Amino acid sequence: MIIYPAIDLRGGQVVRLQGGNPNAQTTFSTDPLAIAQKWADAGAAWLHLVNLDGAFGEQNGNLDILEKVATTGLNIQFGGGIRSLNDVEVALKLGAKRVVIGTLAVQKPHLIGTAIAQFGADAICVGIDGRDQFVMTHGWKEKSQYTIFDFGRMMAERGAIHALFTDVSRDGHLGGVNFEDTADLAEQTGLRVIASGGVNSLDSLRELAKTGMIGGAIIGMALYKEIFTLQEALEAVKNVG
Repeated sequence: MIIYPAIDLRGGQVVRLQGGNPNAQTTFSTDPLAIAQKWADAGAAWLHLVNLDGAFGEQNGNLDILEKVATTGLNIQFGGGIRSLNDVEVALKLGAKRVVIGTLAVQKPHLIGTAIAQFGADAICVGIDGRDQFVMTHGWKEKSQYTIFDFGRMMAERGAIHALFTDVSRDGHLGGVNFEDTADLAEQTGLRVIASGGVNSLDSLRELAKTGMIGGAIIGMALYKEIFTLQEALEAVKNVG
């Protein structure tokens, strides 16, 4: 299971939001490159980089940061504000290894198949942002018609192999992972689901890893609040699952 330390960008700064609420923001650093290098030095192989400005439809000035962070040598999973296949192509050219497609996948599900054909299945991750088991879009502000399970199956049928599941209600609150929905999503769809939202302990990481079905876990607030270190997280899932 891959551990993804998270960097959420807003206005060029490293921030965390509670429950996706732009008015409940904590700023942790004004130097995203330094934070990325910190995670690289701590042993991370992957980094989850989120352009919150893009996700909220605000100014999209964080792409230059993506390009700079790519110089660290980290594999970057990039998301936020991806509204077209051209946006996917731009992110990949700037150094992203994999691009998360969320709202666009809900609005135009057929484009996932096109994106996978064009860029490869490993380069595409479907973002499944859930609240009460329904998929949320537009920066977690709008509720779609799909349950997370129906949508996951639809994406798998179109060739997706990676999915990022975020329980919006838990994100940034350190309230614990939604283990049941994460595991059920992986089991029902066959997707390599990356868990996000609420990771608050090393035990929760071990539990996710032991299923053998979870592809990874994104850790944000727990690292920034120093509840545990990245090295401890990497060690916790080593040789598990």
